[in-house]
Amino acid sequence: MYPAPYLIRLGGRALTVEDSGPETGLPVLVHSGGGSRHLFPPAVRDARCEGLRLISYDRPGYGGSTPVPGRVVVGCAADVRAIAAELGITRLAVWGFSGGGPYALATAALLPDVVVAVCVFAPLGPYGADGLDFLAGMEDSYREEVRIFFQDRRAAREKFRAEAAKMYQRLSTAEGWLSVWGDQAGRDDAHGPDLAEYLASLMRDGWTRGDEGWWDDWSAFLSPWGFDPAAIQAPVRLWHGLADTRCPPGHSRWLAGRIPHITAHFPEHEDHTNVEKNNRAAAFAWLRGFIDSRVRETRTG
Repeated sequence: MYPAPYLIRLGGRALTVEDSGPETGLPVLVHSGGGSRHLFPPAVRDARCEGLRLISYDRPGYGGSTPVPGRVVVGCAADVRAIAAELGITRLAVWGFSGGGPYALATAALLPDVVVAVCVFAPLGPYGADGLDFLAGMEDSYREEVRIFFQDRRAAREKFRAEAAKMYQRLSTAEGWLSVWGDQAGRDDAHGPDLAEYLASLMRDGWTRGDEGWWDDWSAFLSPWGFDPAAIQAPVRLWHGLADTRCPPGHSRWLAGRIPHITAHFPEHEDHTNVEKNNRAAAFAWLRGFIDSRVRETRTG
């Protein structure tokens, strides 16, 4: 179902990379929300039709990538530079959904010589940032997790591990995702069986070390990001549904007010489950414009 992975060595650790090809396509480095390198096959097909080459990787602690305990959001930039060097890529776009959003933005901020464009969907904002109420609109369970995280880190880790085990049991199967979606299950492609099986595979293949990668992501999101969003110079397109309760749109409003070259879209009736699917075609069409730019650069270089 998925292409054979690349194994990249970086400072004594491994990164596992998935490259959808073709080599002639504009590279788009995807930071997934779930941390796994696996790309959604229908998205890969659509990308190829637009001349795009989707690439992703297991974040440290997921799948075949070595854990990096205590990693921070900005640390992803070194990983992306290593991946680009290994694949012979000098310019690329970045893509991030949900928890992958901060990593996509960090890549753009830290690698301005590499990143030509950014697409993000329902991203988190930085915890503790001035002007952003990180927990506003989130479920009470998130509030409790954050409280314990800062009050008793050991207790927070044990609670996280126990709840993650229950979540894995439920969401490592397609049936589990369809059950979670409830009345929405099967109504459209964003809640259909193909996507349910894909999301389940992210859990099964990504959680090879249990919840280690997910815990490291959660810890990174609650720590300083290590960069200023205002430093991003590449053009950014952002989509965040106003019906999103898992990651409230206030996060994207905060980011939109601080990233210089951004166009933000807030579709009224979309939520966390469908905002990427519903706007993927528009994002691919926008990225296609950078293929023409690359051709012009080559001809004038």
